Amino acid sequence: MYNKTMDNVLVLLETNPAFRDELAGILSGYNIIFNESGDTKSIAKEVAENTTIILGSPSPAFLKFCPRLKWLQLQSAGANKFTGGELTAGGAKEPLLTCATGSYEHAVSEHMVALTLALFKKLHLYRDEQLQSRWQERGGVQSVQGAEVLVVGLGDIGGGYARRMKALGARVTGVRRAAVRTKPDYVDELILSDALDGALPKADVVALVLPETQETIDLMNRERLAKMKKGAFIVNAGRGSAIDSEALCDALASGALGGAGLDVTHVEPLPPEHRLWKLENALITPHIAGGNYMPQTHLYILRLCLENAARFVKGQRLKSLVDLNTGYAFPQD
Repeated sequence: MYNKTMDNVLVLLETNPAFRDELAGILSGYNIIFNESGDTKSIAKEVAENTTIILGSPSPAFLKFCPRLKWLQLQSAGANKFTGGELTAGGAKEPLLTCATGSYEHAVSEHMVALTLALFKKLHLYRDEQLQSRWQERGGVQSVQGAEVLVVGLGDIGGGYARRMKALGARVTGVRRAAVRTKPDYVDELILSDALDGALPKADVVALVLPETQETIDLMNRERLAKMKKGAFIVNAGRGSAIDSEALCDALASGALGGAGLDVTHVEPLPPEHRLWKLENALITPHIAGGNYMPQTHLYILRLCLENAARFVKGQRLKSLVDLNTGYAFPQD
């Protein structure tokens, strides 16, 4: 039964009975309201006004109805939609924002490896031939063994991709925006963002795993794409805004780049008339590397929600806490 005197917790993601029971035990002093469709339009004004915790990803506009919000736990790794003042639009004072960093590493990094291997072995071109019932060879392929792989954004997902590519025999260079004390053992070299331009001409693969921030929009602009090695590949599973789309199309069409594996595009859905669809050396998936397409991913997110709920009631630092100034999650303890 709904208790008007208690604070509300809105759960806007799919759950299971075990999760609901455990959450009720952790947040025993709260009204827990499950709206697993994620549709906030049906939530009563009175409920929103007394909501202090949201688990899931509401529309940013909904938060203006939540003046008592204390903590928003997103089910996405990206948090850029909530770092521009949306959290306090309803008058809430300094609410915490946590994302689902860590939950998508397996799914997205494996998808990136799949895109990379498909490009190296021209599997996308052979799929095109298959659909035309043609037994037709498409020329030479490349090996991951000894390939130079540049991973731009060495966070959780980027690190997972780097580990997998190194295990396949690649030489991996990681790019970070801030220095760390020790180089991870899954990269051969670690550089900072200001050294990116010098690293691009050496790379056989440039893999982007970046959130959308002012610094990352059009990071791979026409000038940087031109610095890449002729015939190199670019793979993007972060945000589509990191690449100048028209410049990429030109580089692919001219053969300056060997191919692009894209799970994200600058506009989503990608318009049907866009040039990228017609370029045979572009391999596009519709932003499905993450999401709930792999069952384990959703279980990781539910576990993170429970762990952070327990930390919240104890006044402990939350995992995957987002720095509202940078849009990145703070390093884990």
